[in-house]
Amino acid sequence: MALFDLPLDQLQRYAPEVAEPADFAEFWAATLATAAAKPVLIDVRPEPSDLALIECWDVTFAGFGGDPIRAWYSRPAGVSSELPAVVEFLGYGRGRGLPHERPTYAAAGYAHLLMDSRGQGGQYGNGGDTPDPGATAYGGPGPVTRGLLDPAEFYYRRLITDAVRAVEAVRALPGVDPSRVAVAGNSQGGGLALAVSGLVGDLAAVLTTAPFLCHIQRAIEITDADPYAEVVRFLAVHREAEDVVRRTLSYVDGVSFARRAVAPAQFGVGLRDTVCPPSTVFAAANQYAGEHEIHVYPFNHHEGGEAVHVRRQLRWLRRRFFGAGSGF
Repeated sequence: MALFDLPLDQLQRYAPEVAEPADFAEFWAATLATAAAKPVLIDVRPEPSDLALIECWDVTFAGFGGDPIRAWYSRPAGVSSELPAVVEFLGYGRGRGLPHERPTYAAAGYAHLLMDSRGQGGQYGNGGDTPDPGATAYGGPGPVTRGLLDPAEFYYRRLITDAVRAVEAVRALPGVDPSRVAVAGNSQGGGLALAVSGLVGDLAAVLTTAPFLCHIQRAIEITDADPYAEVVRFLAVHREAEDVVRRTLSYVDGVSFARRAVAPAQFGVGLRDTVCPPSTVFAAANQYAGEHEIHVYPFNHHEGGEAVHVRRQLRWLRRRFFGAGSGF
């Protein structure tokens, strides 16, 4: 894919006005207060990881509406001390898969909670284990169009609430230092990490790569790639619903969450990314309220920096948790 978005020098200054509903803060405060009324942990049971150096547990916690959300909790085997934790969120269409699939954070010495995405898991990877009981409102077939005509019924209201509750769940698990919790994710997972950073005020760090759901109004204008193209196809059929749809999407825009986020953050972006266009990522990064940095991969698409970026994330995270003298 050739370069298609703004030049890099313009991207580095790009901080557009992004429409935010007047009741944005109240909407999310009320949503999270309702979720917090229920105890967060439902079930925790050992699960074989099939990896000699990593222990794993199958966790179920209460998400939006008290719905049971599945997750894998992993940590270095034989370590009983309280560890800093990373809560990881998944990309669009992917479920939590199998317990040995994502060993990076546990292998690096962290407690790791990998949240399943409700109602997803059928497009990539090895599936998921969490249904979406709330998927009853009218909308399109994909997650980004479920309940799109009403902010209260929109799929991402439920998924973002689940993500906030995942942070609460990891803090309640044994062997976790609750004062040192980071959130991380790529694509949809990056969008969730950004949303959580704006809703949870005491995170230790944020790792967000190619975040989905940022500057959404621009994204649906400049890319034909899914998942944003699912919104376009929905509006191609529901021609009179544009204003309603744009209003619904404004309640989950990552730029609005970024404006409220204070934890140190590291962003990553590929300049040829048509899935999450670079201007949408920079729109959030340039308005992120806390300390942050962004790593740019000029010749990469949605895959971004891959292992090179993961190495940067691990080294940055270790400095955040353990200081400059931590060996990197």
